[in-house]
Amino acid sequence: MPRLHCTEPLSSGLLLALPPGPARHVQVLRLQPGDALTLFDGRGGEYDAVVEHMGRSEVRVTVGAHHAIECEAWPAVHLAVGMPANERMDWLVEKATELGAASIQPLLAERSVLRLSGERAQKKQAHWQGVAVAACEQCGRNRVPVVHAVQPLAAWLAAQSAPGLVLSLREGTRALAGFPAGAAVTLLSGPEGGLTPAEEDAALVSGWTPVHLGPRVLRAETAPLAALAVLTSARTA
Repeated sequence: MPRLHCTEPLSSGLLLALPPGPARHVQVLRLQPGDALTLFDGRGGEYDAVVEHMGRSEVRVTVGAHHAIECEAWPAVHLAVGMPANERMDWLVEKATELGAASIQPLLAERSVLRLSGERAQKKQAHWQGVAVAACEQCGRNRVPVVHAVQPLAAWLAAQSAPGLVLSLREGTRALAGFPAGAAVTLLSGPEGGLTPAEEDAALVSGWTPVHLGPRVLRAETAPLAALAVLTSARTA
């Protein structure tokens, strides 16, 4: 059964004209009046729905029963990542959503290959948010992780009120496996080439804990996903 995210607040018994995005999806799927689908609005759980009307520019549905289904990961892991280049950031956002990331913060670091600012950065943010929505529709999540606006690493780090974990290859760094779980954690990971020594020093001075994933050097899009899987493994709420 198709699962669609709806930006409009949902409630049982509501007759709703779907917003343009999910309406186009219904049209592409060639659903007909009487066909069933599942809707979620990101506010918790999901709803049964039935197509009532299919028009050229409007799709109306009746919203049915609410199901308090949640499959969120625990603890809540907020990823802060130096953006990898090309389509790798799309892949990172998609897989991080599937693995349960609570939010994703794209960062512009000194070694970042992808340099975004202004309108281009806003368009990329909107695109990545759409990638997260599509991943939720596919994987069964009913809460869409927020993809925040692109920020320079230094400015973002200075604004953080609570330190988190930073992936590091330095000697003496603690292994992430077995790290004590809390209610939530922020994980910082660098771009291609990693964080510079100065960037990593700035995080450590601010109280961030350096952690590693083992002896192998992982790609910029792989490392945060591996860390996310480690942090949430066997810790389902």
